[in-house]
Amino acid sequence: MGGVTLKSIAKRGPSRFFNRELSWLAFNRRVLDESHNPAHPVLERLRFLSISGSNLDEFFMVRVAGLKGQQLRLVEGRSTDGMTPGQQLDAIAKEADELGTEQQARWIELREALAEQGLTVVSGEELTDDEREWLGHKFESEIMPVLTPQAIDPAHPFPFVPNGVLGLVFDLKHEKKAERVVELLLIPPSLPRYLELPRDNGTVRVIRIESVIRAFFDRLFPGFETISAGVFRVLRDSDIEIEEEAEDLVRHFRSAILRRRRGRVIRLELSTDMPDELIAQVVDGLEAHEALTVESSGLIGIADLSQIVDIDLPELKFEPYSPRFPERIVEYGGDAFAAIRAKDFVVHHPYESFEVVVAFLRQAANDPDVVAIKQTLYRAGKQSEIIDALVTAAENGKSVTAVVELKARFDEEQNLFWSNRLERAGVQVVYGFIDWKTHAKVSMVVRREGGRMRTYCHFGTGNYHPTTARIYTDLSFFTASTRAARDANKLFNFVTGYVEPKKLELISLSPVNMRQKLNRLIDAEIANAKEGKPSAIWAKMNSLVDSKIIDRLYLASQQGVSIDLVVRGICCLRPGIAGLSENIRVKSVVGRFLEHARVFVFANGERLPHRGAKVFISSADWMPRNLDRRVEYMIPVENPTVHAQVLDQVMIANLIDNEQSWMLDGDGYYYRLEPGKRRFNLHQYFMNNPSLSGRGQALAGKAVPKLKLVQRGG
Repeated sequence: MGGVTLKSIAKRGPSRFFNRELSWLAFNRRVLDESHNPAHPVLERLRFLSISGSNLDEFFMVRVAGLKGQQLRLVEGRSTDGMTPGQQLDAIAKEADELGTEQQARWIELREALAEQGLTVVSGEELTDDEREWLGHKFESEIMPVLTPQAIDPAHPFPFVPNGVLGLVFDLKHEKKAERVVELLLIPPSLPRYLELPRDNGTVRVIRIESVIRAFFDRLFPGFETISAGVFRVLRDSDIEIEEEAEDLVRHFRSAILRRRRGRVIRLELSTDMPDELIAQVVDGLEAHEALTVESSGLIGIADLSQIVDIDLPELKFEPYSPRFPERIVEYGGDAFAAIRAKDFVVHHPYESFEVVVAFLRQAANDPDVVAIKQTLYRAGKQSEIIDALVTAAENGKSVTAVVELKARFDEEQNLFWSNRLERAGVQVVYGFIDWKTHAKVSMVVRREGGRMRTYCHFGTGNYHPTTARIYTDLSFFTASTRAARDANKLFNFVTGYVEPKKLELISLSPVNMRQKLNRLIDAEIANAKEGKPSAIWAKMNSLVDSKIIDRLYLASQQGVSIDLVVRGICCLRPGIAGLSENIRVKSVVGRFLEHARVFVFANGERLPHRGAKVFISSADWMPRNLDRRVEYMIPVENPTVHAQVLDQVMIANLIDNEQSWMLDGDGYYYRLEPGKRRFNLHQYFMNNPSLSGRGQALAGKAVPKLKLVQRGG
């Protein structure tokens, strides 16, 4: 082992990595598998199915679009696993088709399960007389006025079809004349895909909008009969490229958002009942000859099933969960500053309410002793109390700075809206770097206390987004540490004034020094292993892609470091390979909540879990973009209580979960863990024990041995 180096590992070639895109598809397959999980209520299973559809749509609009662009530009650069863009597209098409087939099978299965529970999706032929009468009135008054049939002929060229819009195409013949006409009907996003019919005796019946249109076809096309028809849907290139010389980032993004809606067609979904001549017209009209085309005999637009999930049927969903407001703040009568002054503390979302973050900023906005607030905003949502608090603070005469990230994918338009509102209120809005996204989640509140200034900081692993905070598991760390405050201020000055931070005392920043810090931490574990000391790395993240970090983990494994990784999504590292990664284990947790917090643990010469271990929380995954092209933070957890909470509870619970966990093998296959007699569901555990406390010590002491987390040395 002594002769193993990073260079010798690199000589093993690209086969030491999994393909990023195929790994993502494997993750979405795990999401889809939850739609088959009998432990979930039926509408929650349907939610997982719709999420898998939405995920796949975004994958094509961004990742596949990028590969397709490379292929069309004849770019032959290879991925880290050695595949050209064309080879990746071929492999993606195969996997995506299989995934689509599974989605259709799940829909058939769930449609039957829903019917057994009293929720039926009906066709136009299945409408009762009363339902048809009610729906006819609704069609005349609310649906037909919004629809615009368009003939396709030399005088009426094929119209532009927006991204994600469902289209119906008809080959029609006049009942009395010999003429035939092809009609196109686009379903506007303002119309729901699924309509709930009036309830009768507690039964719920819904109908798809295309079934409604066909049921009342004669009102839309009087005097015509259908020769053939079909349904199609387009997905367009939706990634926004940043022009290197974009003088006005706001103006650039306004125009780029408009361009995105007209991006190149990447994927075209067609119903199998559409004849070849209609397909040819659709393909020609959309200029979709280079698109990945798929024909389906099932449901087109799986993501739209979320509308059925939203139907008010609580008995078919998870029992509602109400997060608890953190006891730490309650103990101080709701005074966030007093609680933070007394001691650092951490809040675990969604088990503890995101309202604590809002309350922190709201208190700052209304406190006469607060003089300044600095805040990063990556995704804030459409209804944001965070924005309200910042506006109030500015109106109250405080100096407020907001770093708004315009490059937050699919939230660009919303962030432009918030930036306008903030600026009107007097907030100093900064958009950060042209090339780098500001992904760090940090708040600073500067308060005058006893003749001096004290700074209170919040470091979050998740976004300042009230909706996702109810379903993403994240950590909020509050501190009045002067070192953290000085570093946080340097972070903001870096983003607002391009002042590169020097002599950071506590936090690590990307792209400044986080990669180097991670390298040193891994190397320290390697050194401990060589000296016979306990050596181990535990890390939890969303994605592991960075080839340099992966090679360093391989090196650590070869030197005897025990490594356990909880990677929810993409993982390009191959675990358990003899002579490469036999000391590395990788698992993925997929369940009721979306695991989002990033936690990194290094044994530091002690047997984990131990108070002497080095524990960090971060906004960054281990991906090239996070380490080299984004502004991210990583902060050590030094307070003993918070250290125990993050290590002995959050990290341990993720490692020992066996009800929602999948293990990754060296061939890229994920297999679901069998719980056996000692079942442990980390989400259920924290729902029952929402406040992080000393319970973690007992959890760690009892649970770790059964997981066989082998650590070398000691």
